[in-house]
Amino acid sequence: MKAHTKETQSTMTPQKALNFLKEGNQRFQDNLKANRNLLEQVNDTRDGQFPFATILSCIDSRVSAELVFDQGLGDVFSVRIAGNFVNEDILGSMEFACKLAGTKLIVVLGHTSCGAVKGACDHAEMGNLTALLSKIKPAVKAVTEPKDESLRNSKNLDFVDEVSKKNVKLTIDRIHAESPILSDMEQNDEIKIVGAMYDISTGAVDFYN
Repeated sequence: MKAHTKETQSTMTPQKALNFLKEGNQRFQDNLKANRNLLEQVNDTRDGQFPFATILSCIDSRVSAELVFDQGLGDVFSVRIAGNFVNEDILGSMEFACKLAGTKLIVVLGHTSCGAVKGACDHAEMGNLTALLSKIKPAVKAVTEPKDESLRNSKNLDFVDEVSKKNVKLTIDRIHAESPILSDMEQNDEIKIVGAMYDISTGAVDFYN
């Protein structure tokens, strides 16, 4: 499989980009990686890059976007931060990726058993991590069930995963609210912004809008 070029990127649509990622994740689950020469792709991309998607994911070592979507060099912009939330710098990176570099899709990718989400659920505090986890706490608050405080912590993995899903949705809301550039591009059908959850036990990605 060749690296994307200006020509292949120009034919990409938001839906086609989404389909590419879905097909790549299915290959990953089936252990049928696309045949690609990474060193050849290094050479192919030395004068420029033409990725088709931007993926915001967690730093979790088990959730490498390039691997779980079976993509090669130059295919995707990968933004990683614990808890996959956005701030001004990440929004700026996404605006660059879509408006200037031509990607057609933004995916906010959460995952099951997320350590950052667990920390937010447990109200963990430690150095700079305290401020980071505060960005996820709105999602903890937004998940109203269970009401029993003894069940609203990292030991309840169902609760943790619900918070992760809510965090993805709130992150997409922030993208819409805080980036008029990306919001306008989506309204004009130039890009699509979607959420997804990666299951660390199966390798499957479940997409939702």
